[in-house]
Amino acid sequence: WRKCRIGLRLLSMIDVSDLSFAYRGASSNTLHDMNFSVAEGEIFGCLGPSGAGKSTTQKILIRLLQGYEGSAQILGREIREWDKSLYEQIGVSFELPNHYAKLTAEENLNHFKALYQNMGHGTQTVLDWVGLGSDADTKAGDMSKGMKIRLNVARAVIHRPKVLFLDEPTSGLDPVNARRIRDMILRLREEGTTVFITTHNMNLAEQLCDRVAFVTDGSIALIDSPDSLKQQYGQRKVALTLEGEAVQHFDLDGLGENKAFLKALNSGKPIHSLHSEESTLDNIFIQVTGHALDGGD
Repeated sequence: WRKCRIGLRLLSMIDVSDLSFAYRGASSNTLHDMNFSVAEGEIFGCLGPSGAGKSTTQKILIRLLQGYEGSAQILGREIREWDKSLYEQIGVSFELPNHYAKLTAEENLNHFKALYQNMGHGTQTVLDWVGLGSDADTKAGDMSKGMKIRLNVARAVIHRPKVLFLDEPTSGLDPVNARRIRDMILRLREEGTTVFITTHNMNLAEQLCDRVAFVTDGSIALIDSPDSLKQQYGQRKVALTLEGEAVQHFDLDGLGENKAFLKALNSGKPIHSLHSEESTLDNIFIQVTGHALDGGD
């Protein structure tokens, strides 16, 4: 994550301390004593299976759920103390599209942009970011599901929010358009936007997130960077497969002086594959929590 320009201190945009929450009528809490913070310019991933508490956490942070216990702050101010001015500071993209079907893409964005005091980004610029530049005059009701999802994301960033909440931002998108969304998120991060992503897509988390929180049964099991997790839980080995032969495993440490490895490389046989044996976030999640990822909540 990026350091703010005030010395080397990290400016915290989201602070959660001992956060607990129970839905009305529920016999037990959905969230249990959650603790985390998100720094300015950080992309933070909230990862977990269905029912883990990801969406509940996000709904509290965007002021859709009240009555929580503990502390949840945005920009140093308790959520329960914010009024509607909070929405000048944050942008939210839900997983399911919701637009004015009879308005075009451009009209939808201009309508929502007019609700904010911030100047925001240009409508055409944002449409270009999400790959809808040539569809500005297309009515939302005539769009495919993937187009509507991208329009959701465009609407969430149109007013240039300081904190951006994204719920499964690439769900249902083809690889080209998923990359567009990822590139846009990285661009916004470079401009200082803080991004909070809820997802069960570990590939997305690996590609984007500076840190991830593993959420299960309403609690955080672990918080760390994807790289650190893969180093900690992966095997420091490489797997070499020569054409027509079985895979061979070698220790990564001292690999350059490993005689057996060098002999295999210089055997004259074509290399079929050569890769490190890093663990994946999916496998690490299962190892840490005992739960598999089966969708969002």
